[in-house]
Amino acid sequence: MKKALVLGASGGMGYALVCELLSREIEVIAFARNKDKMQRLYESKALVTIFEGDVCNREQLSEAVASVDIIFHAINVPYQEWSEKQPMIMRAILDVAKQHHKKLAIVDNIYAYEKSNGTSINEDYPKNPPTKKGKIRLDLEQMAKSSDVTMFLAHFPDFYGPNAENTQIHYFLQGVLQNKKAMFIGNQEVPREYIYTPDGAKAMVELSLKEEAYGHHWNIPGSGVITGEEIVSIVKENTGYQKSVSTVTKTMIRFLGLFDGGMREFVEMFYLNEQPTVLSGKRTEQLIGPLPQTPYQDGLKATILHMSR
Repeated sequence: MKKALVLGASGGMGYALVCELLSREIEVIAFARNKDKMQRLYESKALVTIFEGDVCNREQLSEAVASVDIIFHAINVPYQEWSEKQPMIMRAILDVAKQHHKKLAIVDNIYAYEKSNGTSINEDYPKNPPTKKGKIRLDLEQMAKSSDVTMFLAHFPDFYGPNAENTQIHYFLQGVLQNKKAMFIGNQEVPREYIYTPDGAKAMVELSLKEEAYGHHWNIPGSGVITGEEIVSIVKENTGYQKSVSTVTKTMIRFLGLFDGGMREFVEMFYLNEQPTVLSGKRTEQLIGPLPQTPYQDGLKATILHMSR
């Protein structure tokens, strides 16, 4: 791989992918609509070409795709836009990738899996999503797998890390760093899994270099499970935050949804805070070797430092 296109390069996973590719001295086209943000992220980095564009504009996307070896799809949109925009985005990417005979690596989440039975799940676990957004994710996966594009999907738990802004941990950290009343989403006693975005990017790039990865979906877990209480403790240790941290409950989310479309759409995903899905990465490790797993202590510290700049 000499040159890659990262779609959604202004987001958390997109940023991590760009940084990982650059660390391997791979040239990158960073594609997103927010040029100002991309300039802040990448203006000091060599080997990056910033491309401001709309992925649904086939002419712009074709121009960006033409010179690369592989496309990394890390675009996300607000929940309330999923039904309309997610299929349009996937179709545009698949059509252009097919037209130019390019490989495609897709960032995916855990929504398409059936509710977990309490054990870590592998890639054979049933995909019988319990939510509308899970069904959308499954439809997108089936669309990609039924195309003639050489592709793979990587399933990740919830993200956290530098520039990973639309996440539950980021929401909590914002309150802490502003020295306001911080709130943690979900029962703080329930252990959940999160992935540090640089770890996820490293594993995904490793997969992209393996021909055997294409045509399949792969689980990329985080660094084990951690409770909200443990996260709060680590964050207080690294920031000196002294206030108590309250819990955002499902009832609170439902109430906020009366006024906020994004919160209204978030309600159905709240089950992941109550009955978490934990991924098994054994099959991925068999292909690419030991998975990068930054300890939460270190990952949260790096995230806080990035947010404090």
